[in-house]
Amino acid sequence: MDYSAQRTKMIDSQLRTTDVTSHSILTAFFNVEREKFVADRLKAVAYIDTDLEIAPGRYIMAASPLAKMLQLAGVSKSDSVLEVGTGTGYATALLAQLAGTVTSVESDASLLDAAKANLDGVANVTLADGALAAGYPGKAPYDLIFVNGAVDTLPTALFDQLKEGGRLVAVVGQGLSSGARIFVREQGRQSERFAFNASVGKLPGFDKVAEFVF
Repeated sequence: MDYSAQRTKMIDSQLRTTDVTSHSILTAFFNVEREKFVADRLKAVAYIDTDLEIAPGRYIMAASPLAKMLQLAGVSKSDSVLEVGTGTGYATALLAQLAGTVTSVESDASLLDAAKANLDGVANVTLADGALAAGYPGKAPYDLIFVNGAVDTLPTALFDQLKEGGRLVAVVGQGLSSGARIFVREQGRQSERFAFNASVGKLPGFDKVAEFVF
């Protein structure tokens, strides 16, 4: 299979058609070989417009919402980025092309091992083992926190790891009620803006605490 042609088709039919216009993002999606981040049985469908399962309940995000989130984040070469949810490293590899440094945290040991193999030799990436909702305070504060999957809620611990003026991008909610949002840290608090509807695979560890209703 001509994966290079498949990447070009993905960019033209999935990214450009959904208003992804950033040259640096389009270039990163062409440079990063998506098929290398999935199991052999999925390589033939690596470029279809859907999430791809990499472990039970864990996915590589479909290209269009992922690219739109990266565009929303406004990643630049001066940014220190924390990625929450490494998976097998696909979004990590994209961020590595766009940012100055990337720290990525993953709670699943087998996924982290796969990411280490997939990202071997990528000099500006640090991979860490840990609870996703805790982030990675050891290298905080960050210019950008990129949450690689959908969450029900965002913990204070993540916002506390942002620099003043730093951004956090995540898909909040589930199914048809979910959407991509950008948060900006200002004077110890965060403003929030809804960007676009998005339905993507969930990350573990971000469930809302059940509330009693009287």
